[in-house]
Amino acid sequence: MYPEDLLYTKSHEWVKVEDDRAIVGVTSYAQDQLVEVVFVELPEEGKEVKAGDTVATLESVKAVADVYAPVSGKIIEVNKQLENQPELVNQDPYGEGWILVIEIAGEEELHTLMKVSDYQSLIENELKP
Repeated sequence: MYPEDLLYTKSHEWVKVEDDRAIVGVTSYAQDQLVEVVFVELPEEGKEVKAGDTVATLESVKAVADVYAPVSGKIIEVNKQLENQPELVNQDPYGEGWILVIEIAGEEELHTLMKVSDYQSLIENELKP
């Protein structure tokens, strides 16, 4: 259900590391909770962020959710397709629904992110009544 080649955060972002870049999106669990994403507020390219900073906002028919930077660095690309097709977050969260790319400032922060098995445990605990 969750790709094994990605890293995850407790706030339900996924990270695909490619060299010194982190491609960031929200997990299928997160987009399921939002139901239907109708608007994505993207950050400016070139903005410096710290891990934990709010970098984007997803609005759905059900709620508004912040997307947090999983690592520190500079935002070097945003998915402009989401401006006209916010539903891509729901339809393809690990592909066309990616949100932004961060040029990673320091690789040590990657060690704070979860592997897929840890993320699945987190979800299972959240779903317990």
